[in-house]
Amino acid sequence: MPPWLQEQLIKMQQSQQNLQSIITQKQHLEMEKIETEKALEELKKTADDDNVYKHAGSILIKSTKQELIDELEERRELAKTRATVLEKQESRIKESLKEQEAKITEMMRGPASGGAQMNQPSSSDDNPRK
Repeated sequence: MPPWLQEQLIKMQQSQQNLQSIITQKQHLEMEKIETEKALEELKKTADDDNVYKHAGSILIKSTKQELIDELEERRELAKTRATVLEKQESRIKESLKEQEAKITEMMRGPASGGAQMNQPSSSDDNPRK
């Protein structure tokens, strides 16, 4: 396999790995969102003067209902922002993958389809780039 093709395939694999990482992050974020929503739902069912606690590492700390609601709503907003960022990254990577696939296809077609410069670099040009 020519070095220029190997290089393009490696770049494409890296993009695919990045995409998989983003998808995994989105899944974790979705689970966090569900947990936060459930916690808010349960918290809103409690009376204002009920004792409530929050996790701080491996211990529970007494808090107020309103403080916990505020923290959970802030957490929910942060998760929403992170999800938006991940969506944009996912879109960019998917677009990049399409471009990489098209480039590899064009490079492999060779001179018959106008890809002569990229097909098989001469020995003096070990790094073919547009």
